[in-house]
Amino acid sequence: MSGSRSRASRPHDHIDALIAAHRKGYGLAREFYADPAIYERDLARVLHRHWHCLAHESVLPDCGDFELFGFGDDSIILTRADDGVIRAFLNICRHRGAEVCTERKGNARFFVCPYHAWTYGTDGVLQAARLMPPDFDRTAFGLKPLRTVIEAGLVFVSFSAEPLGFTLAARALRTSCGEYGWGEAKVAHRQTYALDANWKIAVENYVECYHCSPAHPEYSRTHALERPAERIAGMNAAMEARTRALSISIVSGDHWRNSATGEEAVDTFRYALHRGVATGSEDGRPLAPLMGRFTAFDGGATSIHLGGTTFLVCYPDHGMIYRFVPKGVDACDLELTWLVRKDAEQGRDYDLDRLTWLWSVTSKQDKRIIEHTARGVRSRFFTPGPLAPMERNELRYIDWYLQELGRA
Repeated sequence: MSGSRSRASRPHDHIDALIAAHRKGYGLAREFYADPAIYERDLARVLHRHWHCLAHESVLPDCGDFELFGFGDDSIILTRADDGVIRAFLNICRHRGAEVCTERKGNARFFVCPYHAWTYGTDGVLQAARLMPPDFDRTAFGLKPLRTVIEAGLVFVSFSAEPLGFTLAARALRTSCGEYGWGEAKVAHRQTYALDANWKIAVENYVECYHCSPAHPEYSRTHALERPAERIAGMNAAMEARTRALSISIVSGDHWRNSATGEEAVDTFRYALHRGVATGSEDGRPLAPLMGRFTAFDGGATSIHLGGTTFLVCYPDHGMIYRFVPKGVDACDLELTWLVRKDAEQGRDYDLDRLTWLWSVTSKQDKRIIEHTARGVRSRFFTPGPLAPMERNELRYIDWYLQELGRA
């Protein structure tokens, strides 16, 4: 009996022991990226506990529009129902579990399970279950919904039955993306990169710019974030003065806290572009019509980190959504979405190749870096080293992740 209890508790014991053994100021040990048991706990305690951006609401312009999104082992139906409300459901038939929706995107009046033809409305309600007995209660077997919030045009979902509060996150989005007009934007382009790496390696790469100068020369020519914070303080102050002169108030704020607070983690921060650079482009010149409240370029950018997988970048003339999507212990997707003003026309107001050039180049470089790192980390001889001062956001992210992983 005691032996059975020991075997049952061992997976949790060894993860908790690894958390306790983590050396402050250092990167994560190999097991955090390679252990399937830790990946399963990532899903249960970290990822399913938090909010994740799925898309910009403009991808579903009409009633009946739907699109499928993956997350871990789950498939999500995002749909605009007949009443115009955007909803999210797990793509699982309530009968035998088959995927109800098999098309990646489209427009539908109903979702019909291909296995036994159980039929669901776009609001998730079970409309028909053929040959079931008269006393069968259809109202009890609708598609399982995910909690959904829309703010600044962005659709967020949570897998939790009692999701974290979104008040601070909503305020941060309104006072950042809202000022840039994201609620009146549209998707210009989406691109997905499949990465042979654990999702945390990908996210850790994104939260620090210590690697930007050696790894991203194109990005570093235009963005001052590649320099230590103390060296760009004057540039940032001048940027803020230009923003205020436009009568625009973008609120920075660090609300990066663990889930014990009951609120979603969010951090909004601003940084200058190099002298003469208007936006995130190959040559620094404008790419598209100005958005939101901007009547001129302020020579800066705004980034928002929200939860564990959502990262947003705002320029005066376009926006970027970065989504990290876990696909297994050693695989994830990086999805980029480019936003422009909703009345902007490709070919007239913006050139798609110019619009996407910088972040396409940067993300291809990131894919190589991330996969090189993943191959090295898989080695049984890998041990993490100390992180640099410019990796302070990664240190914060690692501390946050370990706190979340350790919370039952």
